[in-house]
Amino acid sequence: MVAIKSHEGDRFLAGEVSGFLAYLVFGSDLGLVSERARRVAKALVDDPGDPFQMVRLTNEDVASDPGRLADEANTIPLFGGRRAILLDAGARNVIPALEHHLSSGSPCPVVIEAGALKKDAPLRKLFERAKTAVAIECYPDDERDLARLIDAEAEAAGLRVDPDAKQMLQALLGGDRMASRGEMAKLTLYAHGGASITTDDVEAVVADASAQATDALIDATFTGDFTAIEQAGRRVIGTPAEAGVLLGAALRHATWLHRAKLDLMAGSSLDHVLASGSRVGVSFKRKSAVERQLKRASGEALGRAVMRLGEAIGKARLAPDLAQSLALRTLWAIAMSVRGREVAS
Repeated sequence: MVAIKSHEGDRFLAGEVSGFLAYLVFGSDLGLVSERARRVAKALVDDPGDPFQMVRLTNEDVASDPGRLADEANTIPLFGGRRAILLDAGARNVIPALEHHLSSGSPCPVVIEAGALKKDAPLRKLFERAKTAVAIECYPDDERDLARLIDAEAEAAGLRVDPDAKQMLQALLGGDRMASRGEMAKLTLYAHGGASITTDDVEAVVADASAQATDALIDATFTGDFTAIEQAGRRVIGTPAEAGVLLGAALRHATWLHRAKLDLMAGSSLDHVLASGSRVGVSFKRKSAVERQLKRASGEALGRAVMRLGEAIGKARLAPDLAQSLALRTLWAIAMSVRGREVAS
């Protein structure tokens, strides 16, 4: 298997991508998973929007009929040209069908989209054994990735980004690549006609008026404060869209907390770790709350929180009508885990 780390993904996709029988695009940043899977698809066929060139299958299609993947892979294109398959791995078992495909030598490549996968996940293990497969990680952008994204989107719109505005954007964006691009698109449209993007522009377009309430709810979650979660949850998660924003913010916070906890365990000072929090919106006012979170939560609990939030974001997109209850249930589960009372996902 060729393993592409998350920070290497864009460089890999900018080069020659074809030549593999299967591509696994996975990670907790589902917006980035979708974006990179589309880039792979574009490299494999002439028109990914043509259903005769790019066949889309769900995990239900393949799990209920394992031969379906082989049938599609061996179908000769009606009008000639290249052909590929895009498969949503989901929660159903697609391993048997993929094992057959990888051993078949079929010229039709398969692109698999998946959420966060542990190292011992069967799908990852299958790809590790395969010589004709590539796995591309997709995790939330780090500070350098996010800075490049902000600069690229602004430059494409003919704008500069003021340093203070850029720092503010790095604190507000980053949990989901697709959401970050969407916010930058709105921001560049708002700032069109000017020379640069300012902090006033960011506050007007990107900064959420309910940001303080969202921060309070996230802090309550990672300190295990059930009462505060109940009091603030229904107010902050008023609509499916707000639930999605909250889950994205919580994922950014959980990812940073997990890294910060690992740094502390490796010997970094608390002051050094807290100083790195500014890029994810950890303001001075939240310092004491974050200190409590780092002391209370174990590295294992924070790692599970990142996984839970990534999965919740994916489920909320598939079933928007359940997004609010899903978000609240996820926060409760994380709070219980932080307090050492692990619950089933």
